[in-house]
Amino acid sequence: MDFAHVPQIAALEEATFSFPWDEASILAELDNPLALWLVVVEDEKVLGYVGSQTVFEDADILNVAVLPAARRRGIAEALMTALESRLSERGAERITLEVRASNAPAIALYRKLGYAQVGLRKNYYEKPREDALILQKQIANQEETIP
Repeated sequence: MDFAHVPQIAALEEATFSFPWDEASILAELDNPLALWLVVVEDEKVLGYVGSQTVFEDADILNVAVLPAARRRGIAEALMTALESRLSERGAERITLEVRASNAPAIALYRKLGYAQVGLRKNYYEKPREDALILQKQIANQEETIP
């Protein structure tokens, strides 16, 4: 992601999520050393993006979105796969995300990519109020340490 992508990402946030990130929050991620955001662009138009933050070996996916007209083309899967690779190169060992319990297409994609449910956040989402599934994937082999 770079500065030119921010307005389009903010617009996609607005169209996709009940509590979207605003332009200022997305822009701040450009200067956040913990952040990694990837975009798919076609003809200067952002078709999709994924944003993450990593602390030590733990990465959290913040948001994933694809323009409605560009869905069902494998964009989200390509973004997730590229993100996993980049995060692994940076030393992340696992990725965690939350997803609405009713978001069957996203859940199917995450399961296809090897994410497993590790928890549940009751009433996590608003507009409408809904539980979040907590999904996680190991992306790097952890070395065992002997105390």
